[in-house]
Amino acid sequence: MATLTAPAPHTLPGVLKRPAARKLLLLALAAAVLVPLAQARWAGGAWPDALTVDLDKPLTDAGAWIIDNRDTHPVFLYGLGHVSNGVVLAVRAVYLTLLAVGWAGVTAIGAAVAWRVAGARLAAGTAAAFLTCGALGMWVPTMQTLALMVVAVAASVAVGALLGLAGGLSTRTHRALRPVLDTMQVLPAFAYLLPVVLVFGIGVPAAVLATVVYAAPPMARLTALGLRGADPGVLEAVDSLGATARQRLLTARLPLARKELLLGLNQTIMMALSMAVIASVIGAGGLGDRVYQALASVDVGAALAAGIPIVLLAVVLDRVTAAAGRSGQVPAPARTVGPYALVAAAAIALAGWLTSRLEWPEAWVLDIAAPVNRVVGWMTAHLYSGVPVVGGTADWAGHFTTWVLDPLRDGLLWLPWWSVLLAVAALAWLIGTWRTALTAVAAMAAIGVLGVWEPALDTLSQVLAAVAVTLVLGVATAVAAARSERFEKLLRPVLDVFQTMPQFVYLIPVVALFGVGRAPAVAAAVVYALPAVVRITAQGLRQVDPAALESSRSLGATAWQQLRQVQLPLARPALLLAVNQGVVLVLAVVIIGGLVGGGALGYEVVLGLAQGDLATGLVAGAAIVCLGLMLDRVTQPTERRATKGA
Repeated sequence: MATLTAPAPHTLPGVLKRPAARKLLLLALAAAVLVPLAQARWAGGAWPDALTVDLDKPLTDAGAWIIDNRDTHPVFLYGLGHVSNGVVLAVRAVYLTLLAVGWAGVTAIGAAVAWRVAGARLAAGTAAAFLTCGALGMWVPTMQTLALMVVAVAASVAVGALLGLAGGLSTRTHRALRPVLDTMQVLPAFAYLLPVVLVFGIGVPAAVLATVVYAAPPMARLTALGLRGADPGVLEAVDSLGATARQRLLTARLPLARKELLLGLNQTIMMALSMAVIASVIGAGGLGDRVYQALASVDVGAALAAGIPIVLLAVVLDRVTAAAGRSGQVPAPARTVGPYALVAAAAIALAGWLTSRLEWPEAWVLDIAAPVNRVVGWMTAHLYSGVPVVGGTADWAGHFTTWVLDPLRDGLLWLPWWSVLLAVAALAWLIGTWRTALTAVAAMAAIGVLGVWEPALDTLSQVLAAVAVTLVLGVATAVAAARSERFEKLLRPVLDVFQTMPQFVYLIPVVALFGVGRAPAVAAAVVYALPAVVRITAQGLRQVDPAALESSRSLGATAWQQLRQVQLPLARPALLLAVNQGVVLVLAVVIIGGLVGGGALGYEVVLGLAQGDLATGLVAGAAIVCLGLMLDRVTQPTERRATKGA
């Protein structure tokens, strides 16, 4: 006789077996309850004044106290004052040393170091880069920037390595440091400037310390990653030999983490250069100051003359430090010739010093500003508007502002504030956990509490528009790169150059093409974020299981069907990471776009910095952090642990 089995009492019907469907049902029920209540209590779209905290007076008082006591209080006289003096002396010593070595000596030593770590090709490129800096009339500003970089990178590496060492050896410290490092990396570079200016004043100390705060987190993260990822088998073998904790660190952990340490050095150098250029607005001098002054007067030719050395310096530093991380792959001739090249470089430097030929000759300077400005003038007359059929670049910028940016901003401002919070919670919870949703909502609500709801939504509209354009262009380019090795090889050097360029430099071409406004700020953000999106997406598509592609091909799937039904779904983690990185990078440049008319939170930070207004600048900076945190949680949720029996 057959036995009848009763259905399990907790079995969910049909589509509700899927977690996403259950979340959607719960969200619909919550909306049905919360929306009428919120609409009855807060019918308007603006953030209510009753839920706003006014920080103007306490922050203004704090800023006034710092300014009044900066020269008399013991904390400044005997603590921060010594730090400031030490930074000034260190930067000045490096700068005078570079000038004493002379242009020939610096070029020769740079080429010799590059030859030692990577071979003749990189040595030739390094020498050409330094010679180009001199030929453009930017030798002294380049040495100023390089001196600032040397001191800032040394301090950043020291601070980052100590933090990484603490986080790598202690799980509790690692957990405590993680949110601090997250905040430091999400906060755009501009927001670091105002607090250090208040404490240290305009000048080199503020620039160096802002650079250290901005550039130390990558070193800390990668140091901790390398130490925590050390091979357990090697550590057990060292323990079995009776090694102490210090010996285990020096003989096993640090050597095993060498790759991560050198990668951290590379990332720290690139971020320090980016920040050192941005810090020109607070008196850092050097190449960044030349770019800033030229942009302020819309002198594209002068900005380009200073921007090219920045790019060359970034490429050289990136290539040399990346090659140092692959020292095991250095060609044998380079290892043999390297020491002789260093001796020859020292001899060239000594000869230049003895003959007093240290400064770059004026007769060798090429003036590119005038011809570039003539080209820009021609573009203004012929390409900005009136081009048949396609229209001009100014027309494109105007249409993008009118048809995309304005409606998106107005739509966000029209929405009731509580509906924005509900939408953020829904998105974060759908692809994450309730903790993710809670963090995202708290970050977004904090923006309203700070009283900058409207400028934050304006910034959000620019970020969303820029991310959408970046993803469309990035995914299309990545698909082409993943399908064609030839195209990928041609694209690689272009992406390398774009990824090494500091954020500030991207403003030069967009001002030349589009003028000033929100659309140029969005264009600069797209160009800055595009390389990372292309690289991550292309790598994800290339790593799709070949067996899955072969199986779909055997079933008669076309190339488009393979992409849509196999590659993109299987590359979903890489696509999410690309979206996340695109959002973070776009936000960083949209904020800097406040210098070229981007408005919103970027303008608030620039205004606070220009006027020394701690309340305006710091509140806008805090809102930027909250906006970045919300976007990060919505686009890249925390991974959920699988439970047994699920």
